[in-house]
Amino acid sequence: MESLSLSHHFLIAMPGMADPLFAKSLVYLCEHGEHGAMGLIINKPSGIAMAQLFDQIDLPLDDEDTRTGLVYFGGPVQPDRGFVLHQPAGNWQSSLMVTDDIALTTSKDVLAAVSEGNKPEQLLISLGYAGWSAGQLEKEIADNGWLTVPAETSIVFDLPYEERYDAAMALLGFDPSLLSSDVGHA
Repeated sequence: MESLSLSHHFLIAMPGMADPLFAKSLVYLCEHGEHGAMGLIINKPSGIAMAQLFDQIDLPLDDEDTRTGLVYFGGPVQPDRGFVLHQPAGNWQSSLMVTDDIALTTSKDVLAAVSEGNKPEQLLISLGYAGWSAGQLEKEIADNGWLTVPAETSIVFDLPYEERYDAAMALLGFDPSLLSSDVGHA
């Protein structure tokens, strides 16, 4: 049986999510399959501006808009490593294709391009990612930890981070606060 892949979906933390790392978080899933899942939390700033990140990796960053851009807390796995979600996908050394148009790149060449003013049209940079082992995410979804909905790139790249969670909720077409966290299974 073909398992359902939730790549290019949002994971929306249920209002009752107890884990403080993930409470009120919106995750953009980059990869999901039999070996597990990985994604980026896209609505929690890390407290680091792009200027600081680029200083740390010794790349100049002159564009003022980019310098003041936010670096996100992508999740608790590899929090010292940068992950760049971008559109268009482009051609970089180490990229995971999420869709035909969106990629997640971990190689420094994409940051070098940003530094030189040749950045991808849309990008979101995070430190760390959220990861699930095989079957773990499916279990968390079955236990009512997450709601899922197909992702809209405008929410990822165009909205201010504080509006993304509610915008993703709105894609569901109902008010999740009306959901009980202890749903019975018929």
